[in-house]
Amino acid sequence: MKKILKSYFYWTYPRGSFHYDVLVTLILVFLFVTPQLWNYGDKPAQTAGPRHPIQVVGSGARGLLITVDASDVNLDLHTTASDKAVKKILRQAIEPVTGDAVFVERWETVTDAEGNSAWKVWAHR
Repeated sequence: MKKILKSYFYWTYPRGSFHYDVLVTLILVFLFVTPQLWNYGDKPAQTAGPRHPIQVVGSGARGLLITVDASDVNLDLHTTASDKAVKKILRQAIEPVTGDAVFVERWETVTDAEGNSAWKVWAHR
């Protein structure tokens, strides 16, 4: 028995033999069954993105003009929060589209002809 286990461990059986086929079968079973049993952590994170489209327009050298619907930003349009807090919240709102290497320079609130409110954000990379 010890000799058989040792030969399985060192894979000493010739190709096409019964024991070789057993080893290959065990490897295939491992490959196809274990993803169903274990969580390898390789699935993408389920993060909620914006509900409305975010419009991004280039505004010069590495500059971006980003328009975000007000309902996609966790901030009241008439807030009295500090500039640092507003920058952080706006950056979090645009991150799904622009990535995390964007710096918010300034912003303003706008309302279109239909009465929809939005944030206009000037940023750069």
